[in-house]
Amino acid sequence: MLHIQNTLSGKKELFTPIHPGKVNMYVCGMTVYDYCHIGHARVLVVFDVIARYLRKIYGAENVTYVRNITDIDDKIIARAIENGEDIAALTNRFIAAMYEDADALGVKRPDMEPRATEHMDEILQMIQTLIDKGLAYQGENADVYYQVSEFKTYGQLAKKNLDDLQAGSRVDVEQSKRDPMDFVLWKMAKAGEPSWDSNWGKGRPGWHIECSAMSTKCLGDHFDIHGGGLDLKFPHHENEIAQSEACTGHKFVNYWIHNGFVRVDDEKMSKSLGNFFIIREVLQSYVPEVIRYFILNSHYMSPLNYSDENLDKAKASLTTLYQALLDVDITEAVLDEESDYTKRFEQAMDDDFNTPMAIAVLFDMSHELNRLKSTDVEYAAILAAQLKKLAELLGLLENNAQQFLQGSSSEGGLADDEINALIEQRATAKQEKNWSECDRIRDVLDAEDILLEDTAEGTRWRRI
Repeated sequence: MLHIQNTLSGKKELFTPIHPGKVNMYVCGMTVYDYCHIGHARVLVVFDVIARYLRKIYGAENVTYVRNITDIDDKIIARAIENGEDIAALTNRFIAAMYEDADALGVKRPDMEPRATEHMDEILQMIQTLIDKGLAYQGENADVYYQVSEFKTYGQLAKKNLDDLQAGSRVDVEQSKRDPMDFVLWKMAKAGEPSWDSNWGKGRPGWHIECSAMSTKCLGDHFDIHGGGLDLKFPHHENEIAQSEACTGHKFVNYWIHNGFVRVDDEKMSKSLGNFFIIREVLQSYVPEVIRYFILNSHYMSPLNYSDENLDKAKASLTTLYQALLDVDITEAVLDEESDYTKRFEQAMDDDFNTPMAIAVLFDMSHELNRLKSTDVEYAAILAAQLKKLAELLGLLENNAQQFLQGSSSEGGLADDEINALIEQRATAKQEKNWSECDRIRDVLDAEDILLEDTAEGTRWRRI
């Protein structure tokens, strides 16, 4: 039975869908003004695995996964002005780049992917409802603000009461606000900015109201799971609760899931520290599955420490799993769905999606598989098929084992055809009993970190 660590309650709770047998999940996606970084990779991969496992439990047709795209925002406008670029051209360019990165990491597309600019009617309607209820107001600068003091449970997600939050807030220089805690719902248009007509004048939405409008439009006023990075817990998700519950009059979300921060060499990742890594840069040095494994080898809530050393360890671990799959034919294997390994894997995932424990089960399987390959071919095939099936829930071991182990020439060094040519030269030298030439070729390949393995079927190789 699945249990989830619910940020709202601060407890690990039994997951019970609102509608039995059906799950609705919304995750805050990208603000598309730049390339996705390694922190975005964690959000993409973590919630991809959560969606995969929910679909395994409830059936793919009974899980609706929504991940939004923020395509109008202060940062987007600033970047478009900086580039001298049309806003739509900018956002479409980075949306395409986001898909490239997500696809490379094996992240499946969500069922729905709403864009803020396509949901302006819902945004305007929600703001008007809040005004009509006396929970929002138009300031002297014509911007529309949410009046936080009128929402008595504000701070429930952050575990802070309103008095503490107000005491800790700075005195806001914007005199149009009634209270420093109030946040903007609608911003009046400035010259040269995109704008939409509204009852309060031409303008554009604030960031927080966009997600409330999109999530309720796609999933209804009350749904099961809302997720995102820990940096969004306050104020973004807190403000979503305030807006949505004040507007509808009932609970917004039952379970809140937040993944932890990414650190770089044990320091906070930031552009100012020069330790800010975009996904496509990392992919120049590591194959995508290594990055995915690295992310999943830590529990989604824990801090994730990015470093070359940790990525190298991830590569070595993933190599071990793929090596266990070598020389095993699973085409005729029948899966054992009731095995102890399956039960242990599911127990790990049922415990708040504990991917490190699930991966540990995969390693136990790989150790037994290595032992059985030479003694029980039939059971080895069943075990290998089961290993791949369970790993698929994590988006791992989906490649051909030999191809993965050979790596890619994009990682640097000799190209595949150059390696194969040297191996053919070595085979010829062996036939001619030219042992010095054989040794020379092996030394060349050793220097390029190419490991050779001579088998009954011939020589195979892999990068190390």
